Amino acid sequence: MLTTTDNYRDGRLIGLHLDNWDKLTYGRKPFGRRRLALNLGPGIRYIVLGDLDAQAVCRAVHPGDHAHRHPHTDDYRTHVAAGHPIRCFRVRINPGEGYIAPTEYLLHDGSTEGQDRPSAVAFWLGRWPSGTLPSLV
Repeated sequence: MLTTTDNYRDGRLIGLHLDNWDKLTYGRKPFGRRRLALNLGPGIRYIVLGDLDAQAVCRAVHPGDHAHRHPHTDDYRTHVAAGHPIRCFRVRINPGEGYIAPTEYLLHDGSTEGQDRPSAVAFWLGRWPSGTLPSLV
């Protein structure tokens, strides 16, 4: 699948999105919990990450009125609809590998595009000090 996150309300795929588990305002957004993900296999999967953080997009979409906002996926949609591109990176995650990512702060989604075997993924939210796990990159 191009993207893997289901919208539980209507069964469609959400696509690239910003998590909001912690419901943080603009100034607190960088301090959200990180997502630890482990690809349980059997197939390969990817994480797709946008290159603009939630604060930058919120500032661009709501100039002068961003300080008390809660950055949201809709801010990214507005940003792109106004003609501003967002570059995305796709990182391969083999079975048994994982990542820690600031999904409250970066546009993201999982992907299994081009794979002939499905994969399952386990997620945890938390705070892990830098260097807790070795980098894949």
